[in-house]
Amino acid sequence: MTARPPLVVGFDLDLTLIDTAAGFRSVLRALGEELGVEFPVEQMTAKLGPPLDHLLEPYLPAEQIPAAGDRFRALYPEHAITTVPALPGAHEAFAAVRERGGRVLVVTGKYAPNAQLHLDHLGLEADHLEGWVWGVGKADVLAREQALAYVGDHVHDVEGALAAGVTSVSVLTGGCTRAELQDAGTHVVLDDLTGVPAWLDGALAARG
Repeated sequence: MTARPPLVVGFDLDLTLIDTAAGFRSVLRALGEELGVEFPVEQMTAKLGPPLDHLLEPYLPAEQIPAAGDRFRALYPEHAITTVPALPGAHEAFAAVRERGGRVLVVTGKYAPNAQLHLDHLGLEADHLEGWVWGVGKADVLAREQALAYVGDHVHDVEGALAAGVTSVSVLTGGCTRAELQDAGTHVVLDDLTGVPAWLDGALAARG
């Protein structure tokens, strides 16, 4: 008899588990003050997901971006941890995986030490955290950890799940619409993480 594969579910962080936008805006404003640049923070945070370097590229000379990114990450803990809440259903989604004998991954494009600060502050305990991976770059982690599914809010999260050959579950708490996520090839769309427990039960029943 073939052993049943382990239950492992991966989650994106920004705008999937946590509402990062306000904190991100605060850091951008602080960075802009230091650099003498007025970033269009509302526009830059409308669809969080791509790496910071991509967001900074239109507004800074290429040679300044690495140092600006380092400074952003240094400013981040002071400006964007205590003010950032968990999104509805985040704790319950983690609990649903664990109650069914599974492991929880957090796979994010964010700098891992700052991602861990968010998880610690909000009491979200991951079995494994992988930072600084984006889009299809998330596939290696998901495949290595034998994930059943990856839950995210962005079309690039869908790309990562599909590249890993795992189920893509999308939530509508980020900047991408249902149509955009479906066009990207996601398998499941939920309004938010409160739908994860019911989806998970269905997925496990289908797996047998």
